Amino acid sequence: MPTPLAAIVRYARQNSPYYRQLYANLPQTGWQLRALPLIDPQNFWQGSSNIDNWPVLTGPVLDGLVFKTGGSSGDGKLSIYAREEWQHFVRQFGQGMSKSLQAGDRVANLFFAGDLYASLLFIHGALRYSSVPICEFPFTGAVDDQSLASAINEYNITVLAGVPVQLVRFANWLNQAGCSVFGVRCIMYGGESLFANQREVLEKAFPKACITSIGCASVDAGLIGACLPDCEVDEHWVFDGDILVEIVDETTGEVIDDVDRVGVLVVTNLQRLLMPIVRYPTGDLACWRSPLDTAVRKFALRGRAGGGHRIRVGTLSLFPDMIDKALNQLVGPTTWQMVLTRQDDLDQLTLQIADDVGPPSIKEDTLIDGLRLAFPALANAQSSGQIALCARYLPSSAMFTHARSGKLVRVVDQRPYYEVEA
Repeated sequence: MPTPLAAIVRYARQNSPYYRQLYANLPQTGWQLRALPLIDPQNFWQGSSNIDNWPVLTGPVLDGLVFKTGGSSGDGKLSIYAREEWQHFVRQFGQGMSKSLQAGDRVANLFFAGDLYASLLFIHGALRYSSVPICEFPFTGAVDDQSLASAINEYNITVLAGVPVQLVRFANWLNQAGCSVFGVRCIMYGGESLFANQREVLEKAFPKACITSIGCASVDAGLIGACLPDCEVDEHWVFDGDILVEIVDETTGEVIDDVDRVGVLVVTNLQRLLMPIVRYPTGDLACWRSPLDTAVRKFALRGRAGGGHRIRVGTLSLFPDMIDKALNQLVGPTTWQMVLTRQDDLDQLTLQIADDVGPPSIKEDTLIDGLRLAFPALANAQSSGQIALCARYLPSSAMFTHARSGKLVRVVDQRPYYEVEA
């Protein structure tokens, strides 16, 4: 059962040093959700590696599960669930996910496991709560292409579930081999958006498959939205009763109620008490797709926010605050931003660094080598062809700033997401 918001805030103030300080000026009663301060993710995650003394937690970790948010980057933050909270999470997500499944489906779970990574275990748990009988094949994302292709034919797999970069890589392998798989009727992707050219690759390899989001959730924020058959690209229905979803102007903090106006997706979880999530910015941009007076509202994802604390690129999670520390060690305190684009069907990550104070101390290639050394997962993603990585120096006046505030935008996501129709 969901916990009333007032009870969550009261419990957090009493038991979490972090929330006690965050709400120091909040009246005991009479406030509304919009009066609560937004979480600052950098402060929120500080100290999360020490689960016995992390100020966010409301009690000891005695009966729960510990995951790493952004586990693929090697520098992720820990996210902690009481056991009952985790079970509720996967149950609700599984019931939403099963709206895209059919009785008798054979589902290849191609998500990732290991190093405290949650995705395969999460989808495995969610599939247990499917409202229709299905059979799961937990291959993991590490399965090689030939083995997966053979297994699809041998076991009559009907559904593939995984992250876009892995699904597209497999589809490219099939296309290059001149193979089309007609037995797969549904492809469910999660973890990031699917771009139009990636969808074309999947459609060529799997001509009979519908392609849909598996749902919207994260190991840090928890439940967010369910993708049902009536959803358009990147649309999701709010898990009403389990969470509160807001869309907030990235500059002013104003709560947005209007349809199709883009802002930062903010989540309040009504299930979690061990690690409360109250007005937590997910780092995603989104817009409402149904009016304010709708019983259950639908929203659409629209890319990554400029101030997002975690950036997803392929299977990789990057934390701008960790990039900032590495750059400080390489070139000293500097003004910088990360620009994400897509070129030649590949995510391009460009670090733009201000050179206002004179010639750069190190060359661009040397800087990239230093970042590759600091972040092995980033180096592996580049070496394996998942992303292209480069750096360039330019005057700070040439960098991207917010149109209204004039502030530097730390993350500029220019990848071609689905556009809202006028």
